[in-house]
Amino acid sequence: MSMRSNIKQLMGLAAMHGHWLRRRHFNEAMLAKIAEHIRQGETEHTGELVVAVEATMPSHEADPELRALEVYGRLKVWDTPFNSGVLLYLALDRRAIEIVADRGITASSAQWQRVCENLQESLAKGHYQHGVLAAIDTIQAILKAQAPFGDHHQDSLANAPVIL
Repeated sequence: MSMRSNIKQLMGLAAMHGHWLRRRHFNEAMLAKIAEHIRQGETEHTGELVVAVEATMPSHEADPELRALEVYGRLKVWDTPFNSGVLLYLALDRRAIEIVADRGITASSAQWQRVCENLQESLAKGHYQHGVLAAIDTIQAILKAQAPFGDHHQDSLANAPVIL
């Protein structure tokens, strides 16, 4: 983390900025678009995608990767019939993006990293809607390859984004 980011964290500016970003870019219309995008994509595979957006990371966990794992567990993304759950986690105050995939999805770390990098670039340009929907499309394409549609598919996790 840079010196500037540390100062923002200490002064509470990052938290205020995270809440502002949440209200500005993740309004009801955007959340509905994300949910519909996820719903449509999941008709083509047995994967389950959950998007979690957190305005400010809690003080008990300063590492975005560990926080994403915690959220993954608390939201029970692991609890799918085909072990095909994927979490896309955004911590707005830290500008952190993490993807956690269940053991049934064998995509490479490089694939997930590309999704995160592309989303990070879009968010840096202020293209939140385009960036998030493009990230969802890319994750859905990975899931289509890794968890093809089966006869016993059920939408076992909610499609609506989770705001933490």
